[in-house]
Amino acid sequence: MALSLLLATTACERRPDVGAVIVSAAGTAPRLSPVIPAPDDLAGLLLADAAAQGLVRFDAAGQIEPGIAERWIVTDEGRTYIFRLREMTWTNGRPVRAAEIVTILRSRLQQRARNPLADYLTAVDSVVEMTPQVIQVELSRPRPDLLKLFAQPEMTLVDPARAIGSGPMRIVRQAGNVTRLTPRPDPNRAADEQHEPVPEDDVLLVAERPAAGIARFAERKSDLFAGGRLSEWPLVAAAGVAQVNIRVDPAAGVFGLAVSRREGFLALPENRAAIAMAIDRTALTRSFSQDWRPAEDLLPAALDSAAPPAHGAWQAVRPADRVATAQARVSAWREAGNPVPTLRLALPGGSGGTLLWARLAADLFAIGVRPVRVSATDDADLRLVDLVAPYDSARWYVDQACRPCDERAAVAIEAARVAPTLAIRARELAAADEALAADVAFIPLARPFRWALVAQRLRAWQPNDRAWHPLNLLRRAPN
Repeated sequence: MALSLLLATTACERRPDVGAVIVSAAGTAPRLSPVIPAPDDLAGLLLADAAAQGLVRFDAAGQIEPGIAERWIVTDEGRTYIFRLREMTWTNGRPVRAAEIVTILRSRLQQRARNPLADYLTAVDSVVEMTPQVIQVELSRPRPDLLKLFAQPEMTLVDPARAIGSGPMRIVRQAGNVTRLTPRPDPNRAADEQHEPVPEDDVLLVAERPAAGIARFAERKSDLFAGGRLSEWPLVAAAGVAQVNIRVDPAAGVFGLAVSRREGFLALPENRAAIAMAIDRTALTRSFSQDWRPAEDLLPAALDSAAPPAHGAWQAVRPADRVATAQARVSAWREAGNPVPTLRLALPGGSGGTLLWARLAADLFAIGVRPVRVSATDDADLRLVDLVAPYDSARWYVDQACRPCDERAAVAIEAARVAPTLAIRARELAAADEALAADVAFIPLARPFRWALVAQRLRAWQPNDRAWHPLNLLRRAPN
């Protein structure tokens, strides 16, 4: 208890705004490379976003801002994008030209095996140079939301021959798992308008295990632990981090159970609905944080669907009656001569994964189902899907829920992908959402739980629905 009080008291002290900003993120020693970092390598993605950049990028609030392109025009319902590039250089001082950006962007679009955005970029038909400072992207189908995909760190553009970028920061030094970055001059400002560089504008990016990053922050040896997830959340309280330093993102995306094996008890939609009714979402989320939002619908809003989020039939059952209704369904299954349903749940590890397992297991046992915990990579009947949405389209959400889904939903999802107009796309997305809800192919539980540990010196850090925080916009926002 004395140790906990000491840690809490220490964590409450305001860190002085002196020296480089130290950021801890999950990953191994990152290197800037034309190869897209793995999705779980947050340090690599942060480095790519800082030292390189795409045509556009996210600002501190998760909104689109200029990257390599200083401005753009979108025409024909989102079928044509024309980007005018900034007058800028690579980090070695060589001017950036449209021809090489076209080549690099084409290569990024072709990296389907490593790019988690690849399935949402299939409408890109051509990328061509118009002038030395202008490129045009043509799409076969309208995609008015393309900019949010181009702003993702997976779409940063790196010179493949020299492994250099054009980002707002440049790599000064790398040693082991630590990378030092310093800001580059703003290409939109005259020399006499540039910020005078100070050591506090530098960033030391430390790639390490989440547990080590939390301990580093608690010991006042870093200013930011980035990319916190459910798995390591209980460690924050154990480390005694002050509440003022704990920041939760209102992340958009999915957090729920995908029915990955539709056999036995889970072969019938009414049985899958029993699982959905059994789980007390409010109790689950509050066992972690009051700031975590439960969810019963797949879509957070209509987005680009032609209808509001679809409801499953099980949602019409009063919350007070749901457990009894689910128990009756399991009893009917047993009375038909079937064995006790045994379901394998693929969940993340860590203390947070164990807490999640305890909540889900208790709810399933209560209705007569025998749950078995397996690792996230093992064969399973139900598999946790925990992802932040890269852009605001119902297409992304219905894709995540179809793992697998029935033919009616799958056909509607594909029809939405190839729809020639936005109106047809919206109708097909609504049909897919309705089919998935009726099929109970996916059991929503909440929105993704994303959080960070943030020192008060990082005045420009802002929570946002992308849960993305650029390294160059942590301490002060651009004027």
